[in-house]
Amino acid sequence: MATVQGLGWPSAPGATRAAPGNGSILTVRQASGIGWPAPLAETRAPDVAPPGAGPATAGPPTAGPRTAAPGGRATFPTANTQWASPSAVVSRETDTPARDLYPRPTPEAPSTVPDAARLVSRETWVAVPTAPAVESPAPAGASPSGALARPSSRRVLAVANQKGGVGKTTTTVNVAVALAQLGQRVLVLDLDPQGNASTALGIAHPAGTRSVYEAIIEGRPLRDVVQPVPGVPGLSCVPATVDLAGAEIELVAMVARESRLRRALAGYREPVDYVLLDCPPSLGLLTVNALVAAEEVLIPIQCEYYALEGLGQLVGSIDLVREHLNPDLWISSILLTMYDGRTRLAAQVADEVRAHFGDKVLATAVPRSVRISEAPSFGQTVMTFDPASSGALCYRDAARELAAQVGATDGEAEPGTDGRHSPAVEAN
Repeated sequence: MATVQGLGWPSAPGATRAAPGNGSILTVRQASGIGWPAPLAETRAPDVAPPGAGPATAGPPTAGPRTAAPGGRATFPTANTQWASPSAVVSRETDTPARDLYPRPTPEAPSTVPDAARLVSRETWVAVPTAPAVESPAPAGASPSGALARPSSRRVLAVANQKGGVGKTTTTVNVAVALAQLGQRVLVLDLDPQGNASTALGIAHPAGTRSVYEAIIEGRPLRDVVQPVPGVPGLSCVPATVDLAGAEIELVAMVARESRLRRALAGYREPVDYVLLDCPPSLGLLTVNALVAAEEVLIPIQCEYYALEGLGQLVGSIDLVREHLNPDLWISSILLTMYDGRTRLAAQVADEVRAHFGDKVLATAVPRSVRISEAPSFGQTVMTFDPASSGALCYRDAARELAAQVGATDGEAEPGTDGRHSPAVEAN
């Protein structure tokens, strides 16, 4: 059968094509949607008025009894039925009418869509609330509107998980930007040789760029390699370059190899509220350096079984570092990422993690979002690329939860008395 367009079906009603092999003729009386022919006995109102016909009246399908069409599908009667646009149906193959979540406006009835809603998808007609306007960082010495309370001392968090693809870098950069937008002073250290955090923050990192490699291996002061993040006041970044790929081999022969990053951070005297360490997907010396330098660990967990299985290994490694190298290290937060509420697996993984770690699991779960994945290709985070998206809203909520946490848990010490960080104080 010859093809013309769509998925290979003839597009014009009444078109005939010779079927290959037997010379028979296939007659298609009506083509619908993206090229698939509708059943011969089925009729439906056209999406576009035929030539010479008057304009169609906007509005949802006319109410009336539904009749069964061949193949077991139900259709509306064609009498007095007019469609507002092709988007009035969810699927052109099934002719399923869209749910009247928000009825289409007519001259007699104005739109009922609330101002605080927008359509995420014309296929699903799911409405989400519009994000509030992003707060502009206040000038130095001023308290921005809606700013978070600042901790009385610097908080150093390692964003770690030895499993790749769970959202470590995405969580690091988006939480960092969210904190900066909420009035905090934030420093991001990119410890992954891939340099994805640097890319997402708009920092160029070709070979030869001053990076975290010089700070760890060569002992260069951290202030010499820090770069401000363009477009986000209050946020700075130490980029990673390809040189960092060989750092673990060079660290093997060095004295006090596990604590070189901690010494570099100790020499950084600039005022910073949060330091986020983006760890590589391994438990090598770079990750160990981050765990020794940090006081807290933020663990992103993908809502799938493999990520849950690797969590036990990570907790064991953190316990070893706490026992031998950094007694102040503790797991402060666990963030569920890539959560898909349509699947039972995601809910089961979330329940398992919450049952085991309790209040350490943030109430906010970051959903799967195309906008989160698109943002790095523009050299941005989703917080600046699409502040109204579901991913940006969730990361902003997660940043607020993270900032509200103070002190240790599990009975280690009372908040503010364990030497990690005292209860937060109001922003200056």
